[in-house]
Amino acid sequence: MAKLFGINEDEANTSRVVGTRGYMPPEYMIGGRVSTKTDVFSFGVLMLEIVSSKMNHGSYDVEHPLNLPGLAWELWNEGRGLEFMDPILNDSCSHTEVMTCIRVGLLCVQDHARDRPTMSEVISMLTNENLHLPEPKQPAFFIERHEAQTKRDDDLGNGSVNGQSFSVLVAR
Repeated sequence: MAKLFGINEDEANTSRVVGTRGYMPPEYMIGGRVSTKTDVFSFGVLMLEIVSSKMNHGSYDVEHPLNLPGLAWELWNEGRGLEFMDPILNDSCSHTEVMTCIRVGLLCVQDHARDRPTMSEVISMLTNENLHLPEPKQPAFFIERHEAQTKRDDDLGNGSVNGQSFSVLVAR
């Protein structure tokens, strides 16, 4: 992607979108816009994958389409961020450092490129223990749970209108 940029440019457009879904930011997938924040998004996904030992594909909630950043975001907002961590890291990592990694990962996958840090800011956040980190905003591709949807799902009981069958939809 670096070849797309001219001297002193920090954003470019491309007519052909290539890359691995789950690691590409929305502005690139939808509009073909590439910026210095494109790689920041991918780095954030990788950081969340490393902390959780899970890959960012598929859904991590049977009843709700929740990708890996979405799962991290929900647990973070509920004050249960450490539940996102792979239990195997319990004895080898400081919980404070893990929470910093989750927070930085969430900052990197925010929906809008302007809200994401630069890579130099990411490095500073990870190496400077005294740096005040901002609160992350909603990640890209996050689908909120709505009370009305949850109530409707509860009314259906087993997910079937007639009580005879249950279907689970999985996106490709």
